[in-house]
This record gives sequence, C-alpha cells and structure tokens, in this order.
Amino acid sequence: MWKKWEDLPRFMQTEEVRPYYEVLRRKRLSLAAKRGADFILAVVMLIVLLPVMVGISIAIVMDSRGGVFFRQERVTQYGRKFRILKFRTMVANAEKLGAEVTVADDRRVTKIGKILRRYRLDELPQLINILLGDMSFCGTRPEIPRFVREYTKEMLATLLLPAGVTSEACIKYKDEERLLESAESADEIYIRRILPGKMKYNLESIRDFGLLKEFKTIAKTGGAVMR
Repeated sequence: MWKKWEDLPRFMQTEEVRPYYEVLRRKRLSLAAKRGADFILAVVMLIVLLPVMVGISIAIVMDSRGGVFFRQERVTQYGRKFRILKFRTMVANAEKLGAEVTVADDRRVTKIGKILRRYRLDELPQLINILLGDMSFCGTRPEIPRFVREYTKEMLATLLLPAGVTSEACIKYKDEERLLESAESADEIYIRRILPGKMKYNLESIRDFGLLKEFKTIAKTGGAVMR
C-alpha cells in the first residue's frame, strides 16, 4: 500500500529520500499494476512449478540433514521485517558456522545446494513471499537488519518499494560470491564495497521506474542464469 509522506516511518522522512518518493508518487497507477502482475504471475508459476519444487524438496532431504526451507529475517518496504523463504542450500545451522554472506566454494553449501544456487532455483519459494506482498519479482534484494542499519540516508529510498527477487544490481553482481572469496571479513567487505555499488543500480532503477523496464530486467536475469 502506498503511503503519504507524513505516514512514512520517521527514519525515511529525509531530504535524501524525498526526490525518490516524488518520482514514485507520480507513478502510483503503475505501482498498482505492478502488484497485480506480481500476484497473478506468482500464482501461475506456483501451479506450473509445483512438481519441480516437490522434486527439489525431496533432493534436499536426501542430500543432507536439516529442513527443506531456509528462513531468515529480512527488511522490505517501509522498513518492515519479514521472513524470507528459500530452499535450504547449506548445512544446518550454517549461520553459526561463518559469515552472513556466502563466498565462492563456501564449505557450508551442500552438493544439491551448489546446483540450486547456480541456477537460482533456491529462490523459487519466494513466490510465496510475493503472494503475501512482502516481495516483488523486481526490486532491491532484501537485506538482513544488520546490513540495513549501515544504509546511508539516500539508500533508505530503496525501502519505498517492496524487496525484489531480482534487479539490475543482481545481474551486475551475479558473481558476488567470488568477489568475497579471498576477503578476511566477508561481511565487512560486503558492507563497505559491494553494497554501495549495488545500491547505485537500485537507486537508478527507482529514478527510472517503469513496468516495461522491470520486465526487461526479469528477462535479462533469465538469460544471465542460463549463461
């Protein structure tokens, strides 16, 4: 639901966020259409992909101990927290065994998890997050609260929209795990170097928001995954 400026959370009512708010305010009809398209497409994909998701669930259970799904607290529109849903690709209690972010050749990733991550199949359960309105097909990837606390005032503008499954930033940084591979502190490098770079693309996407552009981003993501 689109909010009036005075109804935004206090931490978002800044001069840096205001220009992005005004851009999106003029496109409220497009935003409503975006939500409608998200819902319909998510329903269709869940129905079509249900057999695939069942097969993946069985493969995960057979590959390693632990549940089928990975749930983690993330931040979405207006700073609201929600539980993101993914297929589990790492060993049980992986968060206690290393950094929050994942690096290339991370030993915590399971055999089936490597395959799921390579083709982004671990993201399929997020269709449920989309149905619930926590996420959209296209938008800024949702971060954990600790990383959101590192946002600059301008970066907070990305919270004007629901978090997304994919974005231009995701495509540009699809090899993010390899960039962090040799880092002594992967979380710190992510916050100081990678996050600001990704946010430049995310903020640009808000300034140039359009449904056609988002459809193109989704198509480009599919092409990047296949390559």
